[in-house]
Amino acid sequence: MAFQLTPLPYPADALDPAISAETLSFHHGKHHQAYLDKMNAAIEGTDHANKPLRDIIAAARGSNQGLFNNSAQTWNHGFYWHSMAPSATAPSDDLKAKIDDAFGSLDNLKQQLKDRGAGHFASGWVWLAEKGGKLSIEETHDADTLADSDFNPLLVLDVWEHAYYLDHQNKRPSYLDAVVENKLNLGFASENLARGTVWNYA
Repeated sequence: MAFQLTPLPYPADALDPAISAETLSFHHGKHHQAYLDKMNAAIEGTDHANKPLRDIIAAARGSNQGLFNNSAQTWNHGFYWHSMAPSATAPSDDLKAKIDDAFGSLDNLKQQLKDRGAGHFASGWVWLAEKGGKLSIEETHDADTLADSDFNPLLVLDVWEHAYYLDHQNKRPSYLDAVVENKLNLGFASENLARGTVWNYA
């Protein structure tokens, strides 16, 4: 059965001015849809057709770069939409304690997310992740993902240029500041931490 495009969990204009409705329309309706369509075409009639998305990603890693890129990007984008909210949300007590342990404070975590995102070379993703009860900031390049890794990803920032160029041109730090300070969905991160298993694309 073909995968469907994950709907946005908020109206298209809900992230404005950090991310405009125009950017979300292109990013979700064009970029995400294109990755999904290419993946669906690649798995149609194969053993992958009825597998969970994370299993497809894991099977394609290192053996089928085209399928890996499109399946990983499908998962990454679905996860990214939920990593933001119309207004920033607070972490659970458990997540807050782990943030304080790993980064010293929530403000320090936010600054490190912005710094790592701004310093990431070329395209990719910056993640807040958990492994063995400890939090860390991880980076993946291009289409790479933590979906099939040993980490439990809690939230992600997209640092591909198409995520911000219409609104911020080449000023990636401006985009990161707007999202991290005003739209970061630490409630979603708290849910992922509490569940203890990797988010399921649906």
